[in-house]
Order: sequence, then C-alpha cells, then structure tokens
Amino acid sequence: MIAEINFTQYTTSQLLESRRLFHGRGHAYQGLEHVCIDWLPPVALITLYQEESQQWLDELAEQLQANLASCKSVQVQYRCRDKAPFQLLRGEDIQHVTALEHGLKYQLKLGHSQNYGIFLDMRNGRQWVIDNSEDKNVLNLFAYTCPFSVAAIAGGAKQVVNVDISKAPLAKGRDNHRLNKHDLSKVKFEGVDIFKSYGRLKKHGPYDLLISDPPSFQKGSVDIKRDYPKIIRRLPQLMNDGGLVMLCLNSPDLSADFILQMVSEECPNCYYLETITPPEVYKEAMPGKGLKVLIFKYQQ
Repeated sequence: MIAEINFTQYTTSQLLESRRLFHGRGHAYQGLEHVCIDWLPPVALITLYQEESQQWLDELAEQLQANLASCKSVQVQYRCRDKAPFQLLRGEDIQHVTALEHGLKYQLKLGHSQNYGIFLDMRNGRQWVIDNSEDKNVLNLFAYTCPFSVAAIAGGAKQVVNVDISKAPLAKGRDNHRLNKHDLSKVKFEGVDIFKSYGRLKKHGPYDLLISDPPSFQKGSVDIKRDYPKIIRRLPQLMNDGGLVMLCLNSPDLSADFILQMVSEECPNCYYLETITPPEVYKEAMPGKGLKVLIFKYQQ
C-alpha cells in the first residue's frame, strides 16, 4: 500500500523499540503528504492529516500487520478531525503502551488526546542528552512527560529540574522515572509558567545543561517568536560557565537561522557547537522545515 516503507531495513532488535516508520509530512512522497506511521510495539499507529477511504485504511492496516511480526493492533488517529479521535482498524484495542527507546521505557496513552506521550522525531536528541549529561545539573524547560529528564538521569546527571506549565504531564514524567527505577531524589518537577517563574528556576541552579523544547504556539502561554528570546536573554542568570544549551524548534515556518540570529542578539556569549539531526526517516523535501535542534556552549 505504501511501497516506501522498507520493513527489511530494521533488525528484529530495532523493531523492539518505538520509531517512526513513514513520514509523509515532509512532503518527500507525492500524494502521501498527509500520512505518518509510527511503530509503538505492539501497536502500529497511522496518523492522517486529511481523510482517506476505509478501504485504503484497511489495506494499509493489513500491510502493516503482515510485515510487523509482533503487531497486535493497528489504529488510526484522525488529526484532520476535531479532537483528533482514534479508531481501531485491526487486532486488539490497546490504549496503554510501554515504549522502549535506547533501552529506556516511557508510558504512552493512546486514544485520549492529540499527543500520546513522546515525540519520536527527538530520538537522536535524547541520545545526545544521554551522552552529555554525566555529573551535570540539568534544566529541562517545557518538559511535557519528561523524556529528556529520563535520558539525562540515564546518562548520569546529578540533578534534573523539569518545568512545565501543565502539571498533569509532569505527573506522567514522574511515572516515567519510576518505570526506569530512577532515584527520584535527583529529579524535581516545577509546574509553573516559565516566563513568570525565573526565581524558581534560579533557585535550583546554576545549570550545566539547559534543554528548551517549546511548542511553536500554545494559546495563552507560548508564542515562539515572541517568547523564545525571553528565555535566551536569561541564560547568563541560569548557566554555569562552559554549560551546554540545547535549543529546539518545531515550527515549519522558522528555520535554524531564527535560533542562530536570536542567540546572537540575546546571548552573544553562547557559541554554536553542532546540530542534532532527526532520524533519517524524517525526510524533508524542503530542508529546514522539520525539527531543528542546535547545541551551544555558554562562556562568560
């Protein structure tokens, strides 16, 4: 049905972990720009950004179940419909999944909200955090369900401070740490508005690693163009000399140049080090439209 999915490229061990299998949203596959497919063992999840026929969906579901030996459920999420509802296409109605990535576990919940608990395009970013967190005091802004925090503790961080305006995802983040048998005395959860709570953030600092992964727009709380510079200009108050800064940008309308210019203007003591690219499956017809993750070093 979707010939571009090469199931044979994945080993059996790779298919034990959650990953994106097909990324049509990058506009690299003509006629399939509205389709994404995620593998959340044992669930194959199709995401649609425009309607497709039931026959098309049934044929795709059959293809997925035939090629994924451990697939027990094929579901579709209609991001093109109000409230992004889910529909079971084949197999069991599984709503709770324990995702595995880099050997770490994350609790996912399907069928109840638009996002299910982890963003798979940040897989390489989480690996970078694992590799660069040893003995560091970490500030994780816009923490959501705390996948970066889980990665940082797994990488040997001495402390992680998770900040998000919504306390419900932070509670799930605490559960994610418990799932991985982490020492919760090393993890703090601050359910506050970042832009009104710099005093709370400074209290746990200064930091050796700051991670900022904001939504592009969140009604009533975040407008990326307006608000991102506010965070960057606070870095001298938050960071240790030589600290690392991971700045993430999900907006398809803003390029990496937005981050580079913003840092140049708001915190010139931050020096660009490298870019973390998403997994290869996130192919983009127009470079710069997908996820951007840039690493900087703060030097006083």
